[in-house]
Amino acid sequence: MDSVSYSSSSTTSSSLIDIDDEYEKLVIRMNPPRVTVDNTTSRKATLVKVDSVNKHGSLLDVVQVLTDLNITIKRAYISSDGEWFMDVFHVVDEDGNKLIDYEVSDKIQQSLAARAYNVRSVGVEPALEHTSIELIGIDRPGLLSEIFAILTDLKCNVVAAEVWTHNSRMASVVYITDESTRGPIEDSDRLANIRRLLRYVLKGNRDKRSAKTAISIGETHTERRLHQMMYADCDYSIDNVQEEVIGLTISERIKPIVTVENYVEKGYSLINVRCDDRPKLLFDTVCTLTDMKYVVFHATIIAEGPEAHQEYYIRHLDGYPISSEGERRRLIHCLEAAIQRRTTEGLRLELCCNDRVGLLSDVTRIFRENGLSVSRAEVTTRGSKAVNVFFVTDTYGNKVQSRVIETIRSEIGEAILRVKDIAAYSRSKSDTEKFSFGTLFRSRSEKFLSNLGLIRSCP
Repeated sequence: MDSVSYSSSSTTSSSLIDIDDEYEKLVIRMNPPRVTVDNTTSRKATLVKVDSVNKHGSLLDVVQVLTDLNITIKRAYISSDGEWFMDVFHVVDEDGNKLIDYEVSDKIQQSLAARAYNVRSVGVEPALEHTSIELIGIDRPGLLSEIFAILTDLKCNVVAAEVWTHNSRMASVVYITDESTRGPIEDSDRLANIRRLLRYVLKGNRDKRSAKTAISIGETHTERRLHQMMYADCDYSIDNVQEEVIGLTISERIKPIVTVENYVEKGYSLINVRCDDRPKLLFDTVCTLTDMKYVVFHATIIAEGPEAHQEYYIRHLDGYPISSEGERRRLIHCLEAAIQRRTTEGLRLELCCNDRVGLLSDVTRIFRENGLSVSRAEVTTRGSKAVNVFFVTDTYGNKVQSRVIETIRSEIGEAILRVKDIAAYSRSKSDTEKFSFGTLFRSRSEKFLSNLGLIRSCP
């Protein structure tokens, strides 16, 4: 009887939600967003002005579009009291110049109307071209190598992936295709086997409870999904950090400064964030506030120097400010985690070559055999080319010695594997530049390169 009663209640609740959702879609259709691009008001930046019906998540939609288009937000002024929001963004392109491509206004309008018309937004991966796998568990040296090796053994080709690590946890979204058909994998028994074996690898000998794998269906925005996965995994809690890991990483850098207090006169909670500026910072904080069910009513963002300042006036979806000290502290920890997840530790290595099945398994195996740990990775395929980025440390989270990088580049190919931060690399290399590894591991290198076939470095 209890189950029947619960089902009836759930059905009623679901119907009400559907009605509300259809009403919101109708409002958006009747009042489409207005986006203007102004290149005359400011000498240094393009002003993107957005007016639209206010809906939970609308601010994130706009910021997500700008971020996915690799547009840098230098300033932002956000106001969304009432049923309408008006946002002004001062933006530049990747080179710090004003925008020339006015297509950005169309992309924002399409994104804000996406939920009303059920169309795919910018930056969302289509599900028809591949199968998506979500992974989360305790991070450890060599884990990524084991994951890619399993997928290779299972005749899966990795076409894209993003890997984040934070507070000893690892989260990843991996897009795979069938090795033979180059299409998505749809066989349920095969997918169940892939999921089972990956979960076994994630568990290792230490994670008997919280390792998770999931085959995602439908469309997804990779970076937003990673935030959601790590938030659900409580990576923001210091309890998740293993004792032997604390203090061993590179990150003696300054933590972000986050303060939260109630602005009693107006009934808001006021958040102030100050930290080193970096790409996609605004997306990361707005994504977290949205997923935690907070509404941003006003905000001022300034990121015109090495440091970023963010100020938010927020309330719960129910209209009330933060009500307890525990909630205040949790919000601070969550925002700190959102900022730190994407903050890169280690040396940036870029791999660019002809793509093939098993490439990632071979490359990450060489990393593991030479004592490297991957703290973050971005894997993409552009046509027939693999364009991959790895941030690496040693197994203790410290800077990698230059002689180790020389060994790895000798194995993989110096024209294929590049060190991005040449200045820092050159400085670290000066202590060991007299030591030559020119012939070390040559036979293995030749075997590896022969497996790759004819390879040309990317421009």
